[in-house]
Amino acid sequence: MIVRVESIHKSYRRGPQEIHVLRGINLGIEEGSFVALMGPSGSGKTTLLNLIAGLDRVDEGTLTVAGTDISRLGEIELAGWRAHHIGFIFQFYNLIPVLTALENVELPLLLRNLTRRERRERATLALDLVGLADRIKHYPGELSGGQQQRVAIARAIVTDPTLIVADEPTGDLDKKSAMEVLELLEQLNKELGKTIIMVTHDPRAAEKAGVIHHLDKGVLDIGRG
Repeated sequence: MIVRVESIHKSYRRGPQEIHVLRGINLGIEEGSFVALMGPSGSGKTTLLNLIAGLDRVDEGTLTVAGTDISRLGEIELAGWRAHHIGFIFQFYNLIPVLTALENVELPLLLRNLTRRERRERATLALDLVGLADRIKHYPGELSGGQQQRVAIARAIVTDPTLIVADEPTGDLDKKSAMEVLELLEQLNKELGKTIIMVTHDPRAAEKAGVIHHLDKGVLDIGRG
């Protein structure tokens, strides 16, 4: 198992009220799998994704990713772990508008001990993999929504991460662009063997995944491939 979630609990405080988001979640994810997390708004699926990605911390339980119990890491250790193991894809791309596609994809590599030439070569290769070799000098504002999400995917894979986490990656796209992005994720999974965990509310998007899990009121219903 590349991800092992054991008896995870997570709550947030809203004023005097304590909101229980996840209640005793247990989950195992095999290396090389494509997993979709589904559920209604407020079910805890994005919270679970953020915990697995090291963006948030568990209240109780154990969370092991790629052999590391990340629930025990300090903040600096966790930041370094994320940089080496996690590729992020968000609904709204999170590209920097004043940087070109190539420069946006390069950003995660600034944390690596690489020369400028090495960074450029890796970023160019990543953009080529997502079909944007001819758009490397374009700024986000000069690209369609689907193209911007492809740049975001290139940025997510440029460090060759252990795990790709995608939070509603097609939520801001039209039907055609959404399908192209999903097919690209499927390609990364099947051809490059990337492990992908995707949060989605769209059944058509979830169909691209090999395994679908449903969350409801903080409880996980273990699905099957």
